[in-house]
Amino acid sequence: NYLRAFQPLYLEVYWRSFWMALVTTTSCALLGYPVAYTLALRVSKRWKTVLLMLVIIPFWTSFLVRTYAWMVILRSEGVINNLLLALHVIHEPLRLLYTPLAVMIGLVYGELPFMILPLYAVLQKFDPTLLEAAQDLGASRWSTFLRVTLPLSAPGLVAGSILVFIASVGAFVTPDLLGGARTMMVGNLIQNQFAVARDHPFGSAVAFLLTFLV
Repeated sequence: NYLRAFQPLYLEVYWRSFWMALVTTTSCALLGYPVAYTLALRVSKRWKTVLLMLVIIPFWTSFLVRTYAWMVILRSEGVINNLLLALHVIHEPLRLLYTPLAVMIGLVYGELPFMILPLYAVLQKFDPTLLEAAQDLGASRWSTFLRVTLPLSAPGLVAGSILVFIASVGAFVTPDLLGGARTMMVGNLIQNQFAVARDHPFGSAVAFLLTFLV
């Protein structure tokens, strides 16, 4: 079963899972860092709690329900296509659902809070006088960010990246509902071995390899 897990057919599934998890992690970092930075350093205390609650609220709803909501948004008769058709941007519905793009949107949406919260926890302890000192010494805003803010927030960025990558590489609900059979990831492969193929030894071998590598 372990030898079978390294056949080319399954290596393609592993590679797809890896690069999609990597793109998801990168996207969450690019989207989550500005949000966390703004929440920690730019927003007044009165609004900070409210905005932070908006980041946490999705955890109060079932992830499965939220994924079904994205199916409604992305389908041919969904919100996006209806809006684009109404604005005459397109003349026929776009194929958004059951594509790698749909899976990526679902993964980024689901994992984004796991990037924002660790970054916020680090950035809220940041001393703003360090930024003022850097600017007094002649550093531009970009230079200050690269040489002061980013290195000091690196622990939060690393923690968020680990959380997002691990959750993304083993995801199976999002690829199953938003991607269909064409976007199978390793989580779907494991789930299928137990629920459909009833090949428990092979499913166990793949699950152990995934756990070991992660």
